[in-house]
Amino acid sequence: MGLVRASGLLGLGALAGIAGAARLLRHAVPSRGDAESDEVALAAIFDGVNLKSRSQSWSGGSMFSWFGGIAVDLREAQLATDARLSLHSLLGGIAIRIPPGWRVESKLRSIAGGVAIDAPEPEDPAAPTLVLEGMAVLGGIAVGTKPPGP
Repeated sequence: MGLVRASGLLGLGALAGIAGAARLLRHAVPSRGDAESDEVALAAIFDGVNLKSRSQSWSGGSMFSWFGGIAVDLREAQLATDARLSLHSLLGGIAIRIPPGWRVESKLRSIAGGVAIDAPEPEDPAAPTLVLEGMAVLGGIAVGTKPPGP
């Protein structure tokens, strides 16, 4: 019985530590960027972030999810030259929708998580290119095309 009680207290202590760290990190790392921003810095910590960009020169930025989710729709954005996006997901998820015709160069890695790039290679050799870098740890990152709709 002592082992069960000790394990339970250890688990409660770990949860309290994670919750406290998340609260501090949420205030230390606020999200920056809106629908018109050319560069974003999004953070979803025990929370969710949704963004639909209409930027005329979207250059990228960074996204971080920890026990949270980020959904970004770039189908109405115009991609800038040398656009780069740094993605990091820890026990969370990041989903990005891009328009058909963009080329995606992925340098994403995963550890006990997943990365899915579902964007067909464009026929145009001069297609705008989005470079993705980062990692998913016990989480997921998905990038794909989908026709605009509801």
